[in-house]
Amino acid sequence: MVGYPAQRISLQAELLRLALRFIKNRRARRTVAIATVRRRLKRIERFVPRPPAGTLTTAIDGSGVNAVRIAVPAARSDRCVLYFHGGAYTIGTAKLLRDFTWRIGAAARAYVLYFDYRLAPEHPFPAAPEDAVTVYRWLAQEFHPRRIAFVGDSAGGGLALGTLYKLRDEGMALPAALVAVSPWTDLALTGPSLKLNAATDPMLNVAILPALANGYLGRADPRNHYASPLYGDATGLPPTLIHVGSDEILRDDAIRMAEKLRAAGCEVEIEVWPRMPHVWHLFARVLPEGRHGIARIGTFLQQRL
Repeated sequence: MVGYPAQRISLQAELLRLALRFIKNRRARRTVAIATVRRRLKRIERFVPRPPAGTLTTAIDGSGVNAVRIAVPAARSDRCVLYFHGGAYTIGTAKLLRDFTWRIGAAARAYVLYFDYRLAPEHPFPAAPEDAVTVYRWLAQEFHPRRIAFVGDSAGGGLALGTLYKLRDEGMALPAALVAVSPWTDLALTGPSLKLNAATDPMLNVAILPALANGYLGRADPRNHYASPLYGDATGLPPTLIHVGSDEILRDDAIRMAEKLRAAGCEVEIEVWPRMPHVWHLFARVLPEGRHGIARIGTFLQQRL
């Protein structure tokens, strides 16, 4: 394991933790329907900062899967990051993430392709990995697989790993690298940190995970390795970087996945960042640790693309 060196976290991170904990405690008092959450997030989209001047954002039809290509001025035309968004398989839009995707592109000096996989519970497993495989097959006609990397956060990190299993099992050439940020890899919910960090995680509420997992799985086995990559054979997967916060309830999903990869002979680095919230990279505009994390991801990807 490669642990991020211990250091005092920033004042911005301390304030963010307080704000996230306040929101988490308010949400814990009531159940909000997924449709309501989506409507609220749709209203927030207009307030998400746009990418810097010179960034080209283009809607793409990825063989029937809606996608958006983000091209920053520094992006090389021969490399691309396929981005798997999080949101517990139930939410996620390109506009909500537009202040993050361009940062990944700038750090990796690559195009970024965000894609909209079908969302649960309307479209349960295996809809999401099917869409991911479809868009990768399309992308692999535009870029050499050795010039493609996967980046995924939270559920998107688990989806990216499950997609790699599927591509490998179907005999497809795999991308050059994977980055998984706070990945959800075990929908059977067996990680010790689900209990150990239930009180310290400032953002995620462990009580809602069973409903989210069941909504995505439908009738599938929670240990199906395409849905829960922790239970798969990781042999042959590409070099992988994993980031996770020390207080996250999903900390052990990340650590055990890194152990699984290492046991299979894969190249893997995992960084456990002290007291960082779930997918803190998304707060890079206000959080120094978010910008630092993205820079480390960029270094990892540039060395492999």
